[in-house]
Amino acid sequence: MIMYSTRTISLKLGLFCIALLLMLTACGSTASQAAPQPTVTVDQTFQSQISPIPTVPTYRCGAWSSDNAPSPSSTITIYARLTRLTKNIAGVPGATATAVVHFQSGNQPLDQNPPVSDGGGYVSFTLPLQGRQPTKIPATVDVIFKILPGGTLVYCTPAFFTPM
Repeated sequence: MIMYSTRTISLKLGLFCIALLLMLTACGSTASQAAPQPTVTVDQTFQSQISPIPTVPTYRCGAWSSDNAPSPSSTITIYARLTRLTKNIAGVPGATATAVVHFQSGNQPLDQNPPVSDGGGYVSFTLPLQGRQPTKIPATVDVIFKILPGGTLVYCTPAFFTPM
């Protein structure tokens, strides 16, 4: 019989707490309406302004990795291609390329004897990873071509890889 009265008291106490909670919620503050926002207008002269047309660069280049998800101890190849916009897009031969790998621990230049682009404008660099980049942390490689005569520098879109 003691157990029955304890259950009854617990049930009544629970119902009382729920009722009290509902009453306190009902007495809370009411929601306010948001203030209306001002109307935005665009001046007609703004729409008549012409944006300048960007000039197409004479030289373009890009770099990429032979494997975007290598093992941490593997050796990968970084490729790059330099092109010149003429009537058709053509590779630029004879340009010297340099590359720098951006590891988490610091930068590392590649190949002390910089390669020269072939007839198609291609160069490649061998990159032994040797565990220098932690797994699941991306690294990038910047490639820069130097075109002679004149010494014009062309910066490629970077290559990237993430050891897995």
